Amino acid sequence: MDRLEELVNQWIWRQDFWLPPGVTWKDIAEGTADGSRFPVPRDLLISLPLALSFIALRFVFERVVALPLSRCLGVRDRVRLRVTPVPKLEVFYLQKKQQPSQNDLLVLEKLCGLSQHQIQSWLRHRRNQDRPSSTRKFCEASWRFVFYLVAFSAALVSLVQTPWFWDHRECWRGYPRQAVTEAQFWYYIVELAFYLSLLLCVSVDIKRKDFKEQIIHHIATIFLIAFSYCANYVRVGTLVMLVHDSADFLLESAKMFNYAGWRKTCDALFVVFAAVFLVTRLVVFPYRIVYTAVVDSLDVFPPYPGYYFLNGLLLVLQALHVFWAWLILRMVHKFIFLGKVERDERSDEESEADEEEEEEGGEEEHTWEQKKGAFNTKLASLANNCVLNNLTNQRRKMNSKTPKAR
Repeated sequence: MDRLEELVNQWIWRQDFWLPPGVTWKDIAEGTADGSRFPVPRDLLISLPLALSFIALRFVFERVVALPLSRCLGVRDRVRLRVTPVPKLEVFYLQKKQQPSQNDLLVLEKLCGLSQHQIQSWLRHRRNQDRPSSTRKFCEASWRFVFYLVAFSAALVSLVQTPWFWDHRECWRGYPRQAVTEAQFWYYIVELAFYLSLLLCVSVDIKRKDFKEQIIHHIATIFLIAFSYCANYVRVGTLVMLVHDSADFLLESAKMFNYAGWRKTCDALFVVFAAVFLVTRLVVFPYRIVYTAVVDSLDVFPPYPGYYFLNGLLLVLQALHVFWAWLILRMVHKFIFLGKVERDERSDEESEADEEEEEEGGEEEHTWEQKKGAFNTKLASLANNCVLNNLTNQRRKMNSKTPKAR
């Protein structure tokens, strides 16, 4: 085991890359020789089985807790009719789930013997059939809400008593010989395991508008947690995780009430979430946490490769914050001028907007059929009137030519 750890430290956790000049892994261990915990790369291996445990716990939670809760709050799923099976269209749908091009429609028209309008209607209803239900989205949001709320509450109680919570320059006092408390250790392990579980479940979770940005966020967060722990940047790392958890549980709670149809509660939670998100992600995070990692740390050590790696990840997160803040501000604009939150621009807009488009398409199709039927009826009525008028005129002409009796 020691030999394996030595090889990992030599090829992956190279101290000349990850640590400041003149600092070694032994320096970190010697700084906590009084028996307290110090960070070691192998500690992170605990997060792997814990991530699998989170997946299993989520499976049980969504069925035992979230599902009954959704029924109590009044979550209702839309009834979606199943389309008539058409094998060739089904193959096309599974291969290309986006809108068909004109060439695709021409090919499918010859293969299936259906009109282009019928093909578009079938594909539209087939996509609608695969959309996630409100209950499924509620269960997913409730699981994340519970985790973020518990993690934020526990971390806040633990960190509010530390000096670096109030003065961020304390994050670097005594570095690298800084002990790691049990609370900080488990906060790191639990957060890392949770984001690993999200990354492992990304293929089965609901795909939303910001799917790619969420993948980037999860990967950057995992690397940031792992690196900051091994390099003993635990103090600044705990602040980064606390800032993110502070707004996430509000977002998930707003989603839950949105799926349940509690519009006023959802709107109120959204206002609180937007305020907390904009303050923590666009003010506290860049001007306090990123600033102390970029500027205050230079008072302790000169720039080195790990310094650029850490701050690069922080800037990636900040870029994502700006992107999500733009989506939130769009929602704020709608809330002010329309008086309600239309939908979750940050995560759920794609699925909901597409669903509304499907409904509008169905309504348009139904309206067109009604108009077409009314037009045909009116046309038939006009034709009948023309025939009757012609017959009447002919009779009048015949009567006018017939000689009168004397």
